[in-house]
Amino acid sequence: MKTRRDFLKQSGTGALGLFVLPSLTLHSPNEQLLGVQLYSFRDAMAKDALGTLEQIASIGIKEIESARSKKGLYYGLSPKDMQQACKDLGMTLQSGHVALDSHFQDTMEQAVASEQPYVICSSMPSKGQTVDNYKKVAEAFNKAGEDCKKLGLKFGYHNHAYEFESDKGKVLYDVLMDETDPELVHMELDLGWVIMGGKDPLDYFKKYPGRFPLWHLKDMHLGRKESTEFGKGGLDIKAMMQHREASGVKHIFIEQEEYASTPLESMKHNMAFLKNL
Repeated sequence: MKTRRDFLKQSGTGALGLFVLPSLTLHSPNEQLLGVQLYSFRDAMAKDALGTLEQIASIGIKEIESARSKKGLYYGLSPKDMQQACKDLGMTLQSGHVALDSHFQDTMEQAVASEQPYVICSSMPSKGQTVDNYKKVAEAFNKAGEDCKKLGLKFGYHNHAYEFESDKGKVLYDVLMDETDPELVHMELDLGWVIMGGKDPLDYFKKYPGRFPLWHLKDMHLGRKESTEFGKGGLDIKAMMQHREASGVKHIFIEQEEYASTPLESMKHNMAFLKNL
């Protein structure tokens, strides 16, 4: 008699060969591992985390990045249950979006329990679009990076568009890059928000080579200023993939926050788009 876990293993494994992308090699000569940021499926994850993970695995997703929600860091699941659910479906929990706040010690402990390598601060921990504030934040990031490293974790930061504003003639994101220790702070570059901030991700690959081990691969409709399916927005995805080596990327998480129909249908489109590059 087959258990639910047996079924999950079979359903996940059966889908893994659907989107092997030999032209986008990062991890081996024959395979590109693609991931998804679960905020893309935020409502579905809140209603049925296990069922939604099954759907995600069925379209060939191999890596998962969680995002904190009203139900906690893992949508009501324990860290161990989240890790095991991904494993049963042939996926790996690689990262999680968190807050750098007074609960950060507990956040790190949950990340250790889940066996995820990366802990990513998803927004600025203090307000102020000034060089002084960004230097203060960089100091906090370095400290968080030290704390994470002691526990075998890697700390990082995920940008939006506002970090690309300027103060005193300096781009604020560049202040973060210059003031953080690359060994302690691992940047997750959201390519869509970079272009919405008026910058070109390729310029950052050149200026800070190897500094971006994680990406959010996100196309953006420049007029509506919202995310869209791949190929429908202003991000040159082919150019991004051609220059990924310079960026240092190891994990690519697809994220889409607005949809033409449903998150699953949009993600199917995005996976097919990458396969056909």
